[in-house]
Amino acid sequence: MPISVAIVEDNADYRNGIAYILRTTKSFEVVGVYATAEDFLDDVDDLQPDVVLMDIGLPGISGTEATAILKQKFPRIQIIILSVYEDDDNIFNAICAGAIGYIAKPVMPQQLLEAIDNAFCGGTPMSPHIARKVIEIFKQIAPPPKADYHLTPRELEVLECLVQGYDYKQIADKLFLSVFTVRAHLRNIYDKLHVHSKSQAVSKVLSERLLPKK
Repeated sequence: MPISVAIVEDNADYRNGIAYILRTTKSFEVVGVYATAEDFLDDVDDLQPDVVLMDIGLPGISGTEATAILKQKFPRIQIIILSVYEDDDNIFNAICAGAIGYIAKPVMPQQLLEAIDNAFCGGTPMSPHIARKVIEIFKQIAPPPKADYHLTPRELEVLECLVQGYDYKQIADKLFLSVFTVRAHLRNIYDKLHVHSKSQAVSKVLSERLLPKK
């Protein structure tokens, strides 16, 4: 069976060019092409591709945030970052979010095909100079101590519902609470996490792995 691939890239020419390359190769199947992470995340439950080619500089949710959300829900999906950004922060954040590979644009067609195949087979495809950067970054940065935000068990339940995409009413129904109580919990959660919105809270929860493992 061909390797199923989704593309998330806001540059139409680049997006269509990648799709064309993959569609002319029998080993790969393009199951979705998206200009925004939000549109892709709306469809990913149905698509569940083997590999995702993800840009970082997307309108709305960034590729790094989308990677964290995607890996939380579908750990088996392999994500390769395709980006013009080659700075340490973007590389480090993308890898920590769960990207298995990081390829600098522009990328030659053969290199792209090999990267997808490599990721699908359990490898870690990276541009050579990106791989060197990753080694240097991890040599210099010690793992930070895990922050304790003093979240209560109920607040963690509310956060888990947020990550799963529930709205206030759905959270209230699931946890047998009133919507007013859910809003009160969220205000406390935002204060403790030092965030100001649902998307920021979800991003922080996923990037710092604040939810207990089940």
